[in-house]
Amino acid sequence: MTPTADPHDTLRPIAWQGDHLRLLDQRRLPGEVVHLACRGVDEVAAAIHDLAVRGAPAIGIAGAWGMVLAASQALSRGETGVDALEAPARTLIAARPTAVNLAWAVTRMLQAARAAGVIDPTALAAQARAIEAEDLAANRRMGELGAGLIAPGSGVLTHCNTGSLATAGFGTALGVIRSAWSAGRLSAVYASETRPWLQGARLTVWELAQDRIPATLLVDSAAAHLMAGGAVRWLVVGADRIAANGDTANKIGTLQLAIAARHFGVKVMVVAPSSTVDLSIADGSAIEIELRDEAEVTRFGGQATAAAGVRAWNPVFDVTPAGLIDAIVTERGVVERPQPGDLAALLVATS
Repeated sequence: MTPTADPHDTLRPIAWQGDHLRLLDQRRLPGEVVHLACRGVDEVAAAIHDLAVRGAPAIGIAGAWGMVLAASQALSRGETGVDALEAPARTLIAARPTAVNLAWAVTRMLQAARAAGVIDPTALAAQARAIEAEDLAANRRMGELGAGLIAPGSGVLTHCNTGSLATAGFGTALGVIRSAWSAGRLSAVYASETRPWLQGARLTVWELAQDRIPATLLVDSAAAHLMAGGAVRWLVVGADRIAANGDTANKIGTLQLAIAARHFGVKVMVVAPSSTVDLSIADGSAIEIELRDEAEVTRFGGQATAAAGVRAWNPVFDVTPAGLIDAIVTERGVVERPQPGDLAALLVATS
């Protein structure tokens, strides 16, 4: 944890230590605050795959630093050609296939190395720092833009964790909540537990408590009942990939929340940096959905939670159609009620 000037922004989960990457192990929260020291690219890939570091922007930043470690490892073996970074790049990208930020950041690092023509860890470290700084600046901008859409006195619901723990700092959807809270616009903040990894219960409400923003936790299945009672006016979520038409892949459970929101007149806001927008895919049907181990559903904390031998289906993400989304907030601007072509036009106009 790194204090900042903002009392509602005190967490930093990723820190470069000169010769290794220091990661806040989010699997151990909230019970323990433990850090991992990653000294090689395989350790970074494992930390990403095993959810020690998670959140689309955060794993992109971790991947960028993983490429710095890969460069140092290559030089230690006497390899100076950029081709030595190709395999580490593939290893990192394969760690989590759905979130586009990881592939985007690793590819940017590889392109920087190719442009230089030689492996230069110092230059690559500067590129990784730039990715991290750009993400933090983008989060603060998105916070301002998203908070401006929320009427004073509103309650908001968020799903999964999209705060400082999932980014360079401040957060995407949680950054909007931070900004709206600081501006006095919010009457209440609710967070769903987010099964099966309980990112809402373990991370989001813990993070908000660290930054003195009161939040109420609810089980995933209580969200529609909450909306029916009029307690919230906005569902504010992040994204791991946004297709060209605005279809959005986010943590599993987002789709059913968006459907309930539409029924009860609750607006849906997706908050993500422009690097999450993938204009190469026309719609959400082309987004690869990561499937994880069945044991994440049938067991918890080392204990069985289901009958022996039962099978489980464990998709990590689902896709919310653009037609259920009221606003997509990026650091480049806001697209309301997204239609095909709107995101491309925004990115072109602000490039």
